[in-house]
Amino acid sequence: MSTLTTSPIVAAAGGSFLVETRTPAEVFTPEDLTEEQKQIAATAARFAREEILPAAAAIEAKEPGVLAATLRKAAGLGFTGVDIPEEYGGMGMDKISSTLITDHISVLASFSTAFGAQVGIGSLPLVWYGTEEQKQRYLPKLATAEWIAAYSLSESSSGSDAMNVRTRATLSEDGSEYILTGEKMWTTNCGIADLFTVFAKVDGEKFSAFLVERTTPGLTVGAEEHKLGIRGSSTCPLVLDGCRIPAGNLLGEVGKGHHIAFNVLNVGRFKLGVACIGGARHALGEMIAYAKERVAFGKPIAEFGLIQKKIATSAARLYAAESMAYLSLIHI
Repeated sequence: MSTLTTSPIVAAAGGSFLVETRTPAEVFTPEDLTEEQKQIAATAARFAREEILPAAAAIEAKEPGVLAATLRKAAGLGFTGVDIPEEYGGMGMDKISSTLITDHISVLASFSTAFGAQVGIGSLPLVWYGTEEQKQRYLPKLATAEWIAAYSLSESSSGSDAMNVRTRATLSEDGSEYILTGEKMWTTNCGIADLFTVFAKVDGEKFSAFLVERTTPGLTVGAEEHKLGIRGSSTCPLVLDGCRIPAGNLLGEVGKGHHIAFNVLNVGRFKLGVACIGGARHALGEMIAYAKERVAFGKPIAEFGLIQKKIATSAARLYAAESMAYLSLIHI
């Protein structure tokens, strides 16, 4: 797949670029993207402009079906399968191309949050840790957004302290099923999800991950949270009351769930930073448009030096943040 053309950056060791003096040729800029990557970014930007923004009011109002339908439109362009290998129905793109989609699709925080949960924390646990059978069963559906994915880790008593979950998983006497009992909070995509990656402790001790389908008896989705921000994304509690799943739905190994949880979250944190850049770029466009339209003292405020300075400073900082983000990606 395509890679950046700035080989000196790739050769830099770890985070050494943060403390060493680098030459201008070693500093990443958006101009270093390949033509293919620029086309991917342009396609994502066009989708955001033509599909997400027109649906923004409906998404924010939580109109039934709109968020999921928009995710499926993104899937039609391959966006929801960007990190899923081709043999499971995905696109299998390189990390930079995947990040560019997250970047340029992020014009509405609610949709960006739902999209990130589908593509990142919802799908990557399976991509990285799933068995062949699990991948064959679920990944093609996630790649096309036929199924929406969610990631259930946090609980009311264990938000930042993720390892302190109280949800329990007990292996049945015949070893054929795990029985899950507990309650998860703040699960993104919960109201529209078909597949949940749920973290629980086997016998109350061994932190592990499980794949739980929405139709599983004993699983209940609670009421939508009406949040101050990202209102259009679905956030609900998830209740597991003696929820029985096949033993084969254990993801990874018993007692190794923290590897799954934290490795996936690390990518999610990086992608969130890139999504903020996408949001900032959209805000800069709105800033410029407003400055051209708003008239004061008989002329658009864009003609005043102070406003021009604010716009220029914003553009420069956005350019620097964008460069830092993609330079950091090379070292992940």
